[in-house]
Amino acid sequence: MEDEFYMNMAIKLAEKGRGRTSPNPMVGAVVVRNDKIVGKGYHRRYGEPHAEVNALKEAGGNAKGATLYVNLEPCCIYGHTPPCTETIIKSGIKKVVCSTLDPNPKVKGKGIKKLKQAKIEVKTGVLKAEAEKLNEAYFKFMKKKLPFVILKVAQTLDGKIATLSGDSKWITKEDSRRFVHQLRSQMDAVLIGVNTAIMDDPDLTIHNQKGENPKRIVLDSHGRIAPGLKLIENNKDKKTIVATVDSKKKLPVELWRIKKNKKGQVDLLDLLKKAKEKNITSILVEGGKKVFTSFLKNRLVDKIYYFISPKILGNGESSFGDLGIFKISDSIYLKDAEIRKFSNDLLISGYPVYEKVISQANLAEVEER
Repeated sequence: MEDEFYMNMAIKLAEKGRGRTSPNPMVGAVVVRNDKIVGKGYHRRYGEPHAEVNALKEAGGNAKGATLYVNLEPCCIYGHTPPCTETIIKSGIKKVVCSTLDPNPKVKGKGIKKLKQAKIEVKTGVLKAEAEKLNEAYFKFMKKKLPFVILKVAQTLDGKIATLSGDSKWITKEDSRRFVHQLRSQMDAVLIGVNTAIMDDPDLTIHNQKGENPKRIVLDSHGRIAPGLKLIENNKDKKTIVATVDSKKKLPVELWRIKKNKKGQVDLLDLLKKAKEKNITSILVEGGKKVFTSFLKNRLVDKIYYFISPKILGNGESSFGDLGIFKISDSIYLKDAEIRKFSNDLLISGYPVYEKVISQANLAEVEER
């Protein structure tokens, strides 16, 4: 129980770095000597000292003979900072307790090996599941070489995301929208289709939340986006990206030329590979219907945030299109689902489980609304 107590503290410290450490993981560290905490630290921002270094600096001479708790295997490679293993060894730490190995193949197991070679006792597996969930985007990025994709939907009780005229402001209440702005601040990028960009003219910023605005990706296969939209005009931070297959327009944005799928549109898997090359570890997909449908058809959604507002529209734009599902037993369902209540809305979140419903013929389909 003692190990779990201190590791839980390390995980909570790591959480403080959310939205600022990417493409690095979130890591927290606690130094304990004679049942007393003598040092704490976390990775505050990419490029800055790692959690272990900050905790050991606070501990100073008290680190000698102490135990270090850290939610991820200490790094053993040179990056923006020196290897944490070297700092740990020099500090005189007697024992290291970590939750899980680092999935980065350059580190995995090698950090632990260096510590053991230095006669430091090592224990792994403490709160492993919690630690992996904390860094779920990092783990997927390292294992699959693709960003972690979250799909965010806001719909009415009868499953509509907009009226027939395209009006969608606002389905959810203000506190739900604040949550989404906070969520954006924790993501590397936000993605929408070109129709949503044209019809809604969103800015895709975090508004008044703390943190930094994510990159903004627009799926625009054939160069329909035009000057005058907020994503184009308010691009002083140079974070707007247009993903296209054949656009010849010259716009003041970053242009990604992506492979075509069978329909001559942006291939989503190739898009995610391009994002990976740019060190984008997480993407929040915010719309619209055809984009939602395409990501699900291609089995590229890792997590869903599903807002339900107690409103009824009747006719309107549905949340999803044809997913090729013909039986209830073949439905995509959410595992580990959680429900949260806001002032007037419900949020259901979870991880989609794909059955045999999506045929290989549909896997290349991409739409843009």
